[in-house]
Amino acid sequence: MKDGTAEDYALLAELEKPFIATTAERVLAELARHGEATLEGYRITRLEHGLQAATRAERDGADLDWIVGALLHDIGDGLAPQNHDRFSAEVIRPFVRWDVAWVVEHHGIFQMLYYGHHYGWDRNARERFRDHPCFDACAEFCERWDQSSFDPDYDSLPLDHFAPMVREVFGRKAYDPAVICEGEVTTLTV
Repeated sequence: MKDGTAEDYALLAELEKPFIATTAERVLAELARHGEATLEGYRITRLEHGLQAATRAERDGADLDWIVGALLHDIGDGLAPQNHDRFSAEVIRPFVRWDVAWVVEHHGIFQMLYYGHHYGWDRNARERFRDHPCFDACAEFCERWDQSSFDPDYDSLPLDHFAPMVREVFGRKAYDPAVICEGEVTTLTV
């Protein structure tokens, strides 16, 4: 790479544009793959879990960033099961508000409240983030949209319903300060 010229990198930047423009389609394809199988022991697929979380968010009156964050909060499960929360956050971070990415990044440790004690883990490990401005939003995200979204009888909206939202979010300019709003914390619903 150190031998590349400005012209080389200008060419690469131009050639990367079509690939970058199809990011939303690759994300949607990955979500669809999550519907083809499930983790053993679960009564729904990973896709259905995301659809339930996003449907709950939308029905609660959440905005676009929270809905897409809820939909994609576990998209890292397939490739990074041990750190899926951080993986998932990195997928959305360039395109959503700072607080949404923070919540997705930390939802795994916050979810331990519900089950950690069954594994001998510290179910209150999230308390180390108690003073963080996004603590309450993450706790609410987990309570309202994540932990409750394993219901095989829930009437979730289909992926096609959320596809335009995913395309809108991933169609944004990456790391746009007007979108990211670093340091601002929003409520989950209006």
